[in-house]
Amino acid sequence: MRIHREGRATLGLVALIGLLASGLSRLVARRAWPWVLGLSLVVWGFFAQFFRHPVRRTPQVEGAIISPADGTIVAIERVREDEFYREERLKISIYMSALNVHVNRVPCAGQVVYSRYHPGRYLVAFHPKASTLNERNSIVIQTESGHGVLVRQIAGLIARRIVSYLTTGQHVEAGQELGFIKFGSRCDIFLPTESQVSVALQDKVRGGETILAHLPRP
Repeated sequence: MRIHREGRATLGLVALIGLLASGLSRLVARRAWPWVLGLSLVVWGFFAQFFRHPVRRTPQVEGAIISPADGTIVAIERVREDEFYREERLKISIYMSALNVHVNRVPCAGQVVYSRYHPGRYLVAFHPKASTLNERNSIVIQTESGHGVLVRQIAGLIARRIVSYLTTGQHVEAGQELGFIKFGSRCDIFLPTESQVSVALQDKVRGGETILAHLPRP
């Protein structure tokens, strides 16, 4: 299992705490030592699976929008997007639980034309207003066909760190790393309203692999 670079320091700290706790228990209460050691391994394993970084095979389909995150589809609706487009857009929301892979991926090839971080609140990630009130980071990608796609990383109740690897002016490919969100969160994607959706509510999706929608033909 590959470990994402965002988790290496955390896993090192968890391992150190586990070793110290196990060593202390062996000195002070030897009967409890196997239990403390076992619990330390379980905790380290939980963090390790959270920071796992699987290899994904991204479909090469013209006009396809690839899921930017692992998780569950919790919303498919038309909404007014007021940060960048200031018009009605088709929004698809993906809820990422603590058990999901938390690497975020680029949904389509193009050029990054907008990138902005917003401090905010920490409502539960599936709250309807989390997209506009919570700490978040927005990325807009302009495709070669002229369509714009906005991806919004949203912090949740526990997630307190959003990482983005993209910068304005950068050319990106579908499936490459966009960023990372720690410990449960949500990812929204805003598409042209004429896009053809390929998923349904409560569907499980995989970042970098699942096709969410197809952009309208230019």
